[in-house]
Amino acid sequence: MSGLAKRVLVSALLPVARLAQTVGEPWRRLWAHTRLRAAITGSVDPSVVILGAAEVRGTGRIELGRELFLYPGLYLETQGEGRISIGDEVVMSRGVHVVAFQEVSIGSGTLIGEYASLRDANHRFGGERAIRWSGHEAAPIRIGRKVWIGRGVMVLPGVTIGDGAVIGANAVVTRDIAPGAVAVGIPARILEMQRRGGAIQKR
Repeated sequence: MSGLAKRVLVSALLPVARLAQTVGEPWRRLWAHTRLRAAITGSVDPSVVILGAAEVRGTGRIELGRELFLYPGLYLETQGEGRISIGDEVVMSRGVHVVAFQEVSIGSGTLIGEYASLRDANHRFGGERAIRWSGHEAAPIRIGRKVWIGRGVMVLPGVTIGDGAVIGANAVVTRDIAPGAVAVGIPARILEMQRRGGAIQKR
């Protein structure tokens, strides 16, 4: 296709694209909302904003709070007795993965950056069987209130992150993080502690 033909076709289709964006977006969000409600055992409050259909796998034992903001590419999986609990006013950015074989809880007001992964189970390995058939070892993940988890963070089984903590981008959280701590790195280590009133205390 020549450049001229492409310009003409784009100009002709532009009004259609704008109309589809204006009219179609509310319907896409409504469909995403309906699909999520159909896939989980809990309810989805009308205040929840879903920008793209979430992928839900497993048992669907998921509880959602109010006024969530969920970006496209969200992946939620629960297996066996595992459950996911998400508090009010949580933001989950594009591509976030949450997997629970036991429990993953996320406190109100928390923000989770793009492509972060919270998985409460690891594969067993080292025996005669292939890893995929060897089962899992699980321990709960608990994220406090108003936690900021940066882009690409991985939170491993058994970790508790305290209220108001900040986890820097691409960190791997292998142990508990205290409330108000700023943690970075692989494995994540506490860089500094936040004081009340916004002042920072170096560590």
